[in-house]
Amino acid sequence: MRIYVSVDMEGLAGISTWSEVTPKQNRESSELLYEHLRSLLEGLFETDKVEYVMISDSHSTGDNIPYRITQEFEKVEIVHGPLRQDFMMTGLDNTFDRVIFLGYHAGVGTKYGIMDHTYSSSVVHNMWINGVRMNETLINAAFAGYHNVPIALIVGDNALREELEGTLVGEYLYVTTKRAVGRFSAIMRPKATVMREIRESAKCALSIKREKLAVVRFKPPIELKVELKDTSFADAVELLPGVNRIDARTILFCHEDYGVVFNALMAIVYVAAAVKNVGV
Repeated sequence: MRIYVSVDMEGLAGISTWSEVTPKQNRESSELLYEHLRSLLEGLFETDKVEYVMISDSHSTGDNIPYRITQEFEKVEIVHGPLRQDFMMTGLDNTFDRVIFLGYHAGVGTKYGIMDHTYSSSVVHNMWINGVRMNETLINAAFAGYHNVPIALIVGDNALREELEGTLVGEYLYVTTKRAVGRFSAIMRPKATVMREIRESAKCALSIKREKLAVVRFKPPIELKVELKDTSFADAVELLPGVNRIDARTILFCHEDYGVVFNALMAIVYVAAAVKNVGV
């Protein structure tokens, strides 16, 4: 099997604040990320079913995962660095057998969601695709579905688990890392327990029949609606080709191809963030 793993950080065990999701500045966070990944890969490679794993370093600027993980696990490659096409899902295509999301979190506006946001905590206030309120899990799962690849395992907090109930249809495994009690606070489950569950779930995720696994697909035409946090962000974003502004802070982008919509979303976030960063 060829397995694709997209790695975020807000949903990891032991983490609840922004200062803890910057591995280059926080050695403990870097080690936590490494431990989660090692547990996952140990479970995947425990059997002889997995021939290759691609890991997308998908948090912030995509430079969080220590390269030494590829020395410990030789059948692994890492997608590294910022400003790339298909950002959180770079390299995924229809040759992969299943997708795993590690360290994922609840969408913007979720009650008690740890560091709740959807693609950008600073510029996005809310987001919908075809009328369905989005989080990063559903957006990225739909990109996997666009390539006919199902979701087998998700590792994240309880708020995301609850958010996905009824919206992510099909079989998949979920490992709960912590129980959120506020945007920046959670009851942390024992590390040894979480790591064991990740290893066991990774192994079990390989045994679920592919046709039974969860798949997300949006029927075209695909309508992306983004409510931005500031009117100046919408001022800039409406300059993008194909973008329509429907009120002071909300823009609309429609296309038949989900791949185009997926990257348009990233362009919208980048443009809005550029306005924020220069203080326009």
